[in-house]
Amino acid sequence: MAFITANWNPLGEAFYRKTELYDMCWNLRDGLRDCLVAAAPYGGPIALLREPHRRSPSSRPQLEIYSASGVAITSFPWKSGPVVQLGWTVCDELLCIQEDGSVLIYDLFGSFKRHFSMGQEVVQSQVLEAKVFHSPYGTGVAIVTGSSRFTLATNIDDLKLRRLPEVPGLQGKPSCWVVLTQDRQTKVLLSNGPELYILDNTSCTAVCPPGFGPQAGSIVHMSVSFSYKYLALFTDTGHLWTGSSHLQDKLSEVDTKKMTPPKQMVWCRRPKSQQPSVVLMWDRLLLVAGVCNDTIQFPVEDQCVLVGELDGVRIISSTNQELLQEVPLVCQDIFKIASMAPGALLLEAHREYEKSSQKADEYLREIKEQSMLGEAVRQCVEAAGHEYDTNTQKSLLRAASFGKCFLTDFSPDAFVSTCRELRVLNAVRESSVGLPLTHTQFKQMTLQVLIDRLVYRQFYPLAIEICRYLKIPDYQGVSRVLKHWASCKVQQKDLSDEAIARAVCVKVGDSPGVSYSHIAAKAYECGRTELAIKLLDFEARSGEQVPLLLKMKRSQLALSKAVESGDTDLVYTVVTYLKNEMNRGDFFMTLRNQPVALSLYRQFCKLQEQDTLKDLYNQDDDHQELANYYVTASYREKRLESRLSLLQSAVDEYNKAKNEFAAKATEDEMRLLRFQRKLDDEKGAGLLGLSLQATMEALLALGLHKQAEQLYRDFRVPDKRYWWLKLKSLAEKEEWEELEKFSKSKKSPIGYLAFVEVCMKSNNKYEAKKYVSKVTPEQKVKAHLAVSDLEGAADAAIERKNESEMAAVLSRCSASDRSVIERLNRARASTAKK
Repeated sequence: MAFITANWNPLGEAFYRKTELYDMCWNLRDGLRDCLVAAAPYGGPIALLREPHRRSPSSRPQLEIYSASGVAITSFPWKSGPVVQLGWTVCDELLCIQEDGSVLIYDLFGSFKRHFSMGQEVVQSQVLEAKVFHSPYGTGVAIVTGSSRFTLATNIDDLKLRRLPEVPGLQGKPSCWVVLTQDRQTKVLLSNGPELYILDNTSCTAVCPPGFGPQAGSIVHMSVSFSYKYLALFTDTGHLWTGSSHLQDKLSEVDTKKMTPPKQMVWCRRPKSQQPSVVLMWDRLLLVAGVCNDTIQFPVEDQCVLVGELDGVRIISSTNQELLQEVPLVCQDIFKIASMAPGALLLEAHREYEKSSQKADEYLREIKEQSMLGEAVRQCVEAAGHEYDTNTQKSLLRAASFGKCFLTDFSPDAFVSTCRELRVLNAVRESSVGLPLTHTQFKQMTLQVLIDRLVYRQFYPLAIEICRYLKIPDYQGVSRVLKHWASCKVQQKDLSDEAIARAVCVKVGDSPGVSYSHIAAKAYECGRTELAIKLLDFEARSGEQVPLLLKMKRSQLALSKAVESGDTDLVYTVVTYLKNEMNRGDFFMTLRNQPVALSLYRQFCKLQEQDTLKDLYNQDDDHQELANYYVTASYREKRLESRLSLLQSAVDEYNKAKNEFAAKATEDEMRLLRFQRKLDDEKGAGLLGLSLQATMEALLALGLHKQAEQLYRDFRVPDKRYWWLKLKSLAEKEEWEELEKFSKSKKSPIGYLAFVEVCMKSNNKYEAKKYVSKVTPEQKVKAHLAVSDLEGAADAAIERKNESEMAAVLSRCSASDRSVIERLNRARASTAKK
């Protein structure tokens, strides 16, 4: 495998290699000269602004956005102010920082999103330099102005500007500066000649890196590592100092023999690196300096841009793109010449096996004797993940699969997941997609973010295939992709509403997690209201349809959908919205066309808005309900005149409704009220508001029998009711003589058993016995039993020869009533014989 190590370059104990990623697809006439370039990490897009300081209105600078492989995404003339710096957010949005402190934000396709300012004082002093950085809080922006002041925004999505303290002796911009993120604090490290300062929120502190002597000279360039843990300082004497960003530890100091400052300086360090290094670029030279004081030099033929990555450096030129990185230790073990690592032996064994050579068995035996076959398989799988070339990947995975066959307890999970991940990575690395991710970057980014980036770049078929291939749950995978696709589809202006709605329905169908209302909302935001309505027809949940219809001012349709849903809360929501948005007349007319909504609104008004209820009935000429409203309202009035007035209105409405019974009943209520008021005035009886029966009971209790008689006659109270009322009243007052007179006044319509029972209820057996003789034969037995007269009850039962009555008397007899029991038993026997 000598060809794999051909491009390896030793640096101390490690090796560095350059891997070609792409032949760039763009055609840059003047290369990268006179361009402001910004490339996003993790294989992100590239932005170019040609001749950024050109100010002629007739010939404006051109802003171009490309994929990492150089495929053009968009371009447009720059019509705003002079741009100082370009940068990318963590969400692949382009930041354009202007001289006046304005920051304009564009999406990947060149659509303007929003803007913000770095402060009013910047407008006068202008921005001299700016940097875009990423912190734990998000994407940040730092600027230095013409007044030599620094301003920071640590998170552009939650903008809070911080103006840092002044730097003593600083005139204009510093020699060089970087933004540091340490312990969740953002600071600025700057050089002003031989002096080095750290700026934080409250202070400016002079610092001196350990082992950095005066002979080193003035710092003219500095760079912080991808993780912000390490710092590199380049001086005007050509010395490169590296150490921790806390300025507490020194890693190395290298003399580059170059007095001119490099154009770019970027850390090249992978996680768990053996030999971190710094990449410096001049016009014709690329230098890799390690902490071991060794260097690697590469000639540069064309102007390049260095892009720091998590595990290396991307080198972008006008013709190609390469990845410079430290060779992972596992790859060194396998591919180093004469390596005896288990992975190297397994790879060689598989090569011999493919040649049908017996040497394969010898290599396998050697690995097995060391009990390292599992480790050999693990090394091959891990190395395959770090390789960019697909043939090398296949060789390593086939070797791992070959070795796996000789293991009984080896878990295949790592092998399977690596195969799946590499297939995904190889797909997104294609030049047409342009995401040159390494396996390390992919693991750091996570699959979910990769899917998001593919969706954001509108690679929907590929995103769906990856989701299905990796068996991601629909709501996280395919459904989310379809949702984004549909949101973009509705923005296509060259298709009709009908065609788009049909295409969305066919594609999305009943996919779980996709809301048609969300897609319709996007259509409405694009000004396509009719398309939004068509899409809402596919939405199964009325609760999602109605709010958007209301937002689109389609209130009639929203009300219909709410009624169809059967959700009363939803109907109330629409009705409340209509009430606030419409004038009263139109509102009532709308409700008349929806009986269910009208009924629900009436129920609401009965509880909350009585006056509105009256207006509703008037609008509909509903005399019956309007009369009912007046009757109900009358009970809330305390003044009699107001109550009578409302009841009179109710009578009029009942007459209009031809409800004679209700009209007559209301008139009777009015007569009763007047009668009660009269008695209250004369006697102070406190009768106002009582019902007819309660009034009569109160009169009888007060001894006002004449007035009670008058009510009895005037209101045609049934005889039975009146007799019961008077009977109970006299008994409660224990007016037994009056009760006897009353019983003799005329034949009782309620019979005389009632008199017996009421007297017994008052514990007056003597009075009760007076009425037993007057009880009808059918009720004699009950009357005698009521007064505990068993003899009389037995006589009455025997006389009537009634089996059930005799049984009732027997049930009340005790052992001492032997004579009564015997008589009843003889009578029952005699009756039974007949």
